[in-house]
This record gives sequence, C-alpha cells and structure tokens, in this order.
Amino acid sequence: MLGYKGLKGVYERLIVSEAQVDRQVDALLEQHMKVVPVTGRASEPGDELVLDYTGFCDGVQFEGGTAQNQSLVLGSGTFIPGFEEQLVGTHPSDTVEVRVTFPTPYHSEALAGREAVFKCTVREIRQREKYAPDDTFAREVGGFDSFDAMREALKNGMQAYADRQADTDLKLRLLDELVARYDGDIDEAQVDAALDAEMQSLRAQLARQGLTLEAYCRFTDRTEDQLRKDRLPDARKRVVRQQVLLEIIDAEGIEASEEDVAEEIRQLCRQNNMSPDELSSRLDEAAQRAIVQNVLADKALARLRAYADIETVEKQA
Repeated sequence: MLGYKGLKGVYERLIVSEAQVDRQVDALLEQHMKVVPVTGRASEPGDELVLDYTGFCDGVQFEGGTAQNQSLVLGSGTFIPGFEEQLVGTHPSDTVEVRVTFPTPYHSEALAGREAVFKCTVREIRQREKYAPDDTFAREVGGFDSFDAMREALKNGMQAYADRQADTDLKLRLLDELVARYDGDIDEAQVDAALDAEMQSLRAQLARQGLTLEAYCRFTDRTEDQLRKDRLPDARKRVVRQQVLLEIIDAEGIEASEEDVAEEIRQLCRQNNMSPDELSSRLDEAAQRAIVQNVLADKALARLRAYADIETVEKQA
C-alpha cells in the first residue's frame, strides 16, 4: 500500500464576489415573476388568462377537454393552433366559443383531425412582472424579512458551495497523487467493465442529443474501437482510484453506519427533489450497494485530507 499520510496539497478557496451575488440575484429576479391582475383593458398577446373551458365534438362533450382555473399565456402556443388567438380581446367574465380543428396526427386518435368547440369563460387576466430587488421580493419569494438578509443568506450559500467544491477538488488531487504512484496489480476485467461503462455513458449522452453511437462514429470518422481506446486511460484511472480508496478503507477500518447511509439517502432526496419513500422504491440492490460505496469513499477521502499537510490560499473568484 502506498503511503497515504503526510501528502501535501493546496486548498484553493475562491471568495465569492459581490458581482457574483449580483448576477445570482438577477437570475432569481428573472426566474420569479410576480403576477399582477390586468384591469381596464382587453386581453393582449403575452397576457396570462385564467379560464374555465369545456370541449365538444359534434355537440358531445369529450373526455379530457374540460378544465377549471386553467392558466394560459396568449401566444405561447401551448394549446391547439387557433385556440389562443380567439381569446385575444376578451375581458374577465366573457364567455367565448372557440372553434378549432385538432391537428393530424394527434395524441388522441379519436380527436385527430376533428372540429371542436370549446366553451370558455374568462375568469381573470394577469401579467407577469419582474420584482424590484427589495424587501417585498425577499418576503414573497425568499421568505426573508428584508432584502439585505436574503442577499446575505444567498452569499453565504454560494460561498459554502464554492468551499465544498474546492474541498472536493483538493481531495481528488490528493487521491490522484496516490493514483499516479500506484504500482499494485489491477484486474483487467475491472478495467474492461469500467470501459464498458464509459461507452454506455457516451451512448446516453449522444441519445440526449438525438444521436446514436454509430452516427457519431460516422461524423467523427472514427470507429467504436478507436473511441474505446481513447477512453481507456480514463477507465483505468477510475479502477485505480477505486483500488486506492479500497486500500485506505481497509487500512483505516472505515465502515458505513446506518446513520451515514441514511444521511446519504437524505442528500440524494434533496438533490433529486424526491421523498425518501419515492427514492426507496427505486433503489434496487445494486443502487443500495452504490450508496454504501459512496459513503465509504467519502470517508476515505476525508481521512486522506485529514492526514495531509494542507496550505490554504484564498483567491477572488
């Protein structure tokens, strides 16, 4: 086992600037618009209507064509072509018959290509406006008493995130120092499995872009074997990283307690906006093992950092 104690490293702490906080505030102002009722005029493109509607084909109400208090931004193209245009110029309490033809094809074969009438009642006309960066915004969006308090909390959160990222980068640099010096035996079957995982990840990435691996190979004038060869160093490095961590875990007698695993699951829930029950229903045996392995790896990295001689350098981001 390589000596993993007494490594030297630099913790590069990036200090969040006021300009970064300003940009984050601007992003929040763009994301969270306030809804303002419109009075004294008819609806216009860009307005948000709140309406009730009931749809009929040949005088018969059809399933799925009824809604109450439905929000619709005129001009958004959310509804059937021609629907939104016929609601321009309406006022609250107006009742309008909107006549449209369902497109062909349509997700409901029973409605595809058919003419329909929607009896609509406009309940409200609204606009979305940008908040001012003030106490009202802080109270209504952030739940803070004042804008200054919200901004301070935002800055602290950004700094905490930057610190966690810097800490993770430091730990990985320490780990990679051990990886570079590692001279133990590596199971080539594990390298092949890691390489398969790299290629599967590439396929998934391409699929999100509407491409296949075969098409990507044609575009880049490379074969799949050449792509595998390109990714072989990364796959091998991943296996060596795992081996080094396993040796630290074994040498330190590191274990994953039930509370450690529970905290990891709580973090996964927060990251994926899921309840523990929702996540548990998706955790098969392999996923549960992966969670335990993540806990053990995090503990090993923390131990590696604790044993290291670290210099802290602060920089303005």
